[in-house]
Amino acid sequence: MTTSAVMQNRVLLLNGSTWEPLAVITVSRAINLLLAGKATVVEETGDVLRTMRDYFAIPSVIALKTYINVPRRKAHWSRKGVLVRDNYTCVYCGVKPGAVQKDKVLSRSDMTIDHIIPRSKGGKDTWTNTACACASCNHRKGDRLPNEAGLKLRWEPKTPRTSYLVIALGTGPSAWRRYIEV
Repeated sequence: MTTSAVMQNRVLLLNGSTWEPLAVITVSRAINLLLAGKATVVEETGDVLRTMRDYFAIPSVIALKTYINVPRRKAHWSRKGVLVRDNYTCVYCGVKPGAVQKDKVLSRSDMTIDHIIPRSKGGKDTWTNTACACASCNHRKGDRLPNEAGLKLRWEPKTPRTSYLVIALGTGPSAWRRYIEV
């Protein structure tokens, strides 16, 4: 494996004992943590890093041997982040891309952002006031509150953890998904 290919690879770092995602780190940082005895390999990529004297299996996921306390960071609101957080699922009817609605197969681009409290009534672009909605439900709700439109939320929109959102936005390998909760 070439040096440039190795540097493009990243490793998911999990916290000790809880296995919650902490960060996405470089392969070299991951190998240093492993060699220092501070982490263990959870999953490998199948690739190897060759040095002058040794070969190292390149990890995809590592976990610290001890738990470290990390303060929570707030995720910055974004339209794409809301769609990813809600898994492109309508908060009102539960429809997802791939479903047929009005003789049309829905795609991700058919999903919209709905303000639970409309902007005209003081609603803001925040994680707790926005949710993914299909165009049909969003149009039905219009400039009203959900109960005024006869709609009910299937879940309560919440602020995601930053590290989960970054990984969920598709910047990591699919092997990481089992360690992520959005």
